Amino acid sequence: MTDSNRQQPKHLAWHETLELHELVALQSTGLFKLKRALGQIKDAQLRNLYNENIRDLDANIRELLKFYSLAPREDDDERQPAVEDGFYGADLLAFTKSLLRAYAIAIGEAATPALREVFVRQLQKVIRAHERAFNYLYQNGLYPAYDLHKLLEGDVIKARAALNLRTT
Repeated sequence: MTDSNRQQPKHLAWHETLELHELVALQSTGLFKLKRALGQIKDAQLRNLYNENIRDLDANIRELLKFYSLAPREDDDERQPAVEDGFYGADLLAFTKSLLRAYAIAIGEAATPALREVFVRQLQKVIRAHERAFNYLYQNGLYPAYDLHKLLEGDVIKARAALNLRTT
């Protein structure tokens, strides 16, 4: 059978499902933060920028959530509890993950040995911070990293909560 004759699977691949998870989780946390901050912004131009980003993130999340029904799943009737404070933990985890990437790039770009040593030392701190954030979320049932079904279900809960959060 040639590739052109091969039928496309009716579900997402595991690797793209995980990328989908990362994008929905990150954007849901961002949407939550933007909506919460909007009432504190006095400058009209900045407020407009926030509103544009809120609209864009809202549309992105709604569009991506449609793909969750295509995620590979095992039959599992257990439900993940909705936890509002999970947004803040997810934000901390995403922040430390972003710092990990930034430090890794900075180390690769560093030409000055003393600066590279500082970057490496600080990267070790960020690794520990990421580990603490992950462990907190995992131990409190807020990030079921080893259960794809629960992980994706949690994404949907958080995304819907962010989408339904009212702005002022």
